[in-house]
Amino acid sequence: MGHVIVTAFVSLDGIVTDPDGSGGTPAGGWAFRHGPETVGGDKFRLGDLMDTGVLLLGRTTWELFSRLWPSRTDEFSTRMNKIAKVVASHSLTDLSAFPNSTLMEGSLADYVRSESRSIAVTGSLSVIRELQAADLVDEYRLMTFPSIVGTGSQLFGPSDAPVHFQLTSVAQTGAASLATYVRA
Repeated sequence: MGHVIVTAFVSLDGIVTDPDGSGGTPAGGWAFRHGPETVGGDKFRLGDLMDTGVLLLGRTTWELFSRLWPSRTDEFSTRMNKIAKVVASHSLTDLSAFPNSTLMEGSLADYVRSESRSIAVTGSLSVIRELQAADLVDEYRLMTFPSIVGTGSQLFGPSDAPVHFQLTSVAQTGAASLATYVRA
């Protein structure tokens, strides 16, 4: 099984809902109000994974990304367009809008257990929750923004058993902090 990395924009109060405002929620856009230096480029420091790994996305995030990335030509966008993408969806059939996208076959847990490449999961809270429930997350890279949103979904919900991670790095990125937690 490949190494599973969950990346997420998180508000100071733990909310992950609508950081860019594309969801049209009343509090949406809380991350992007802090400027492009905070959210632009390889903010989650995926580095070589962009060339050798796979991006696992749910339908909603894939649809958002398919409208955002394909028309861009900067270095990071080029890497986003080239990375292999696997989409967990029961309703999508045409993935031609975003290069190198394929539909996941079978269950999410079976796919992750059979994938030998490192897997980055971005957005896609339903996918993240399913991976958390199956205890398949190896690492979190959380970009925490100095905003209290007050309403929305949190990255972590109730759990039947504790899971322990170790903080391996923290760095300021624009107005936010990027913290990396690896399974202990």
